[in-house]
Amino acid sequence: MFEVHAAKLALLVRIASPVCERIPSFILLRTSNHWQSACVGITLQQFNEMNARVTGLKTRSAMKSVDALRASQVSAHKIVLGVDPSLRGTGYGVIELTKPHARTLAHGTISCPKHWPHSRCLAHISQTLRDVLRKFQPTICAVEGLFFAQNIKTAIIMGEARGAALAVIGEAGLDIYEIAPRKVKQAIVGYGAAQKLAVAKMVQRMLQLDELPDADAADALALALVQAQTLERSRYNLSTAKQI
Repeated sequence: MFEVHAAKLALLVRIASPVCERIPSFILLRTSNHWQSACVGITLQQFNEMNARVTGLKTRSAMKSVDALRASQVSAHKIVLGVDPSLRGTGYGVIELTKPHARTLAHGTISCPKHWPHSRCLAHISQTLRDVLRKFQPTICAVEGLFFAQNIKTAIIMGEARGAALAVIGEAGLDIYEIAPRKVKQAIVGYGAAQKLAVAKMVQRMLQLDELPDADAADALALALVQAQTLERSRYNLSTAKQI
């Protein structure tokens, strides 16, 4: 067995280092931790890894462990929260990942009248989401990604609502991902510039809802659905979401 390993190592070193090709013979010494030669000193683990790369072999146990890890990551999330932040109308949707299709646990819009000051709206958004988190115990959340706004005042207001929502969700310890609006529409409707009504109708169909959800709640449910799809795609290292 020692001679076999020595021969393999000699071949590997000859391939890896042209300098070693000029040495007529290899002097291999096995210590407690290393295989050593006149040109290189490597650990036994490194030798085995090099041998596997050269032969193109992967152990079944390693492949099974990777598959098991990915499956556990997917199965760890059963309840998904979707949030579409807005100062006057923040949509939220909670779905449970069941077979053959996801089930809606709750959805709605956190409405704030126009006469309310910003501070009261932000407090209302935070408190409502805190109640939703406490009641349904989701473990992962998808929020709508940032978009380009020509009006700086509108961008600041949207940022305030988004920050209030993210602070509460982060406080609860959820994994938070953001998905671009066009990617959500593409995934749900098949068209990145689809109208809100088209998104709402597809969400109603996919979740088998009795009534058409309002626009903000439909967007939040769509985010949750796309995140659920992303969890499944993560088995194959495909993802449309960015963790924040």
